Amino acid sequence: MPGKKITDHQVHKYKQHRNQLSQVAAAAKAGISECSARRIEGSDTLPSQKPARDWRTRKDPLAPVWEGEVVPLLRQDPLLNGVTLLEELQRRYPGQYGTGVLRTLQRRIRQWRAVHGAERDIFFAQEHPPGRLGLSDFTVADDLAVEIDGAAFPHRLYQFTLAHSGWRHAVLVASGESFLALSTGLQAALWKLGGVPEEHRTDSLSAAFNNLAEKQELTRRYESLCEHYGMRASRCNPSQSHENGSIESRHDSLKTALDQALRLRGTRRFDTQSEYERFVDTIVQRFNARVSKALAVERPMLRLLPARRTSEYEELPARVSKYAIFTVKGVQYSAPSQLIGHRVMVRLYPQQVECWLGGQCVLKVPRATSQGGQRHPRRIDYRHLVAALKRKPGAFARWVLRDAVFPRDVYRQTWERLSAQLSERDACKTMVGLLALAAEGHEAQLADELEQVLEMGQLPDLEALTELVAPRRGDVPDVAVQLPTLAGYDALLEVAQ
Repeated sequence: MPGKKITDHQVHKYKQHRNQLSQVAAAAKAGISECSARRIEGSDTLPSQKPARDWRTRKDPLAPVWEGEVVPLLRQDPLLNGVTLLEELQRRYPGQYGTGVLRTLQRRIRQWRAVHGAERDIFFAQEHPPGRLGLSDFTVADDLAVEIDGAAFPHRLYQFTLAHSGWRHAVLVASGESFLALSTGLQAALWKLGGVPEEHRTDSLSAAFNNLAEKQELTRRYESLCEHYGMRASRCNPSQSHENGSIESRHDSLKTALDQALRLRGTRRFDTQSEYERFVDTIVQRFNARVSKALAVERPMLRLLPARRTSEYEELPARVSKYAIFTVKGVQYSAPSQLIGHRVMVRLYPQQVECWLGGQCVLKVPRATSQGGQRHPRRIDYRHLVAALKRKPGAFARWVLRDAVFPRDVYRQTWERLSAQLSERDACKTMVGLLALAAEGHEAQLADELEQVLEMGQLPDLEALTELVAPRRGDVPDVAVQLPTLAGYDALLEVAQ
């Protein structure tokens, strides 16, 4: 092979095979060329007995410029590569340095860096005693292309893992990397694990660390959370993801397993978010089954859980406006009209929003998430507003929240058909009537009927649909029940005797 020196062993093997085989066959057996075989037969010395070569086979093309020009440039900036330096030499000496010298220049640069280059980072392998270290991190899972009820579902996965055994717990996060998501996911993992590690490590999460402070201080809420569970908080250095490698590698393995399981499933569509959460939990449990023996060793080393969890929500005050709307963190929610004018305490959970008034929960709705690049998400429940709309149906046509009130796409399509073919007054009365009918518990059935009506190119008949999905109950006849006298029971007892 070119560039490789022939060893003494190859020479001995060649001579051994040469006694029985031809020169070509013996050279092939020894792994040398036929030309090398001829040289061996013409020499009485072994390769190790020959003096070291102290001459060049060709003139060094870089000799005139290496020490005087290339080395000073490398000392000025060691990250300059061979292509850049060759182009600079070509500008300084036109026609003298072609592309054929590039490999030589790159080899010389690599050798120079090995002796005179800057120090490089060293990776220090770590031991992870059982019960000492737990790690948390978020990872974006949009590449899984999951759909919920036919719509794209951008989301993240929060994952907690033990460094020693590899036990893990994953939670779906539809919002950002907030402290609320961190607190909820971490506490769910610890209580499912049944113990607490000595140290909890994250990367530069803004939910856990004040990255704007000079000393990178812990946020107060995260510090209180760690104190509640008796954990020591730590973090890896900024932009050094390998220092958090125990969790980063598990992100890759989890997303790969989810992708493969989705491919095996044959579809990436789920009817509800809860169904997808169960799917993720199934994959995580498969990973945990593989580390059950290591977990059995580590679990006795964990610290005891506290008596209770700490709060898993964020409280913010809000006022319900005259539009039956309250705003929390730039997100609009509808509320029943009875709450108009009241100041409520809103509890923000990762998946839901609760409104408390005077120590009583008066409203509980799913938390709104941004979809399709929406800057200010909305969660408008038509059930809160349909009673008022029935009294003022004409307000529906130019209502600011009109497009957010439709519970399903078929209702929006129905409004577009009605507004195009009927007068504004009639279209509003019909649409509000349909929403009122849906609010009585017939949303899904009415949606199916409206789809059939739209497919036939017709307009919905409110009275006919009302009779179909919510027929009127017949009159209940009055039944007079006459109770027997107690004396009759005495007569029966006498007959029995």
